Amino acid sequence: MRVIVFGASGMIGHGALRACLLDQEVTEVLAVVRSPLDVAHPKLRQIIHADFTDFGPIQDQLQGLDACFYCLGISAVGRNEDEYTRVTHDYTLAAAHALHTASPDLTFCYVSGEGTDPTGKSRQMWARVKGRTENELGAMDMTAYMFRPGYVQPVDGAVSRTPFYRGAHRVIGRLYPLLRRVCPRYVTTTQAVGRAMLAVTRTEGTSPTVLRNGDINHLTLGRSPGHSAAA
Repeated sequence: MRVIVFGASGMIGHGALRACLLDQEVTEVLAVVRSPLDVAHPKLRQIIHADFTDFGPIQDQLQGLDACFYCLGISAVGRNEDEYTRVTHDYTLAAAHALHTASPDLTFCYVSGEGTDPTGKSRQMWARVKGRTENELGAMDMTAYMFRPGYVQPVDGAVSRTPFYRGAHRVIGRLYPLLRRVCPRYVTTTQAVGRAMLAVTRTEGTSPTVLRNGDINHLTLGRSPGHSAAA
């Protein structure tokens, strides 16, 4: 399996990249980045690319891929809608169209978020933008999964770029083992998200197209996901 990862330098992207590098069935991992990652691995190939609205210059390197784990994103805090839309929507759709052209059978896994609103009625700007992005990905002629994690605990060296989240992770991390037992539908880890992406790629068509924390946790345990089940 050949996988391409966007956002590998971010918290969830770190989990996706690590899951791919550790998985024996993944033969090659391409990471599209603006600056080189401080990671070396025989399976990893980094593609340095500046303009995430135009993938024409690297189109020939996007052929023969089996899956895309799209983890690129930014916090909406302090950003206006145009800026947030450019990164969250425009970059994502540009990548999806380029990949679909080069590798039409590719499975696209998009990291959205709990609370995303595909109806466009939410008062939360970020929820509307992510909802629009999900809708347009779903309308494309490709297999696409929308990952909507709620609380995600970073593990295995993953770190959030947002100072507020880093502080929250330090505090909640101490309670995470208890939270995982008491409310497994609402919490997960970066490791679990990465493994779940690999799982839906392997079992195409057997998982819901929108996956929340409960589904993510079930997939990492090798069970059939379902929103109403507890992990």
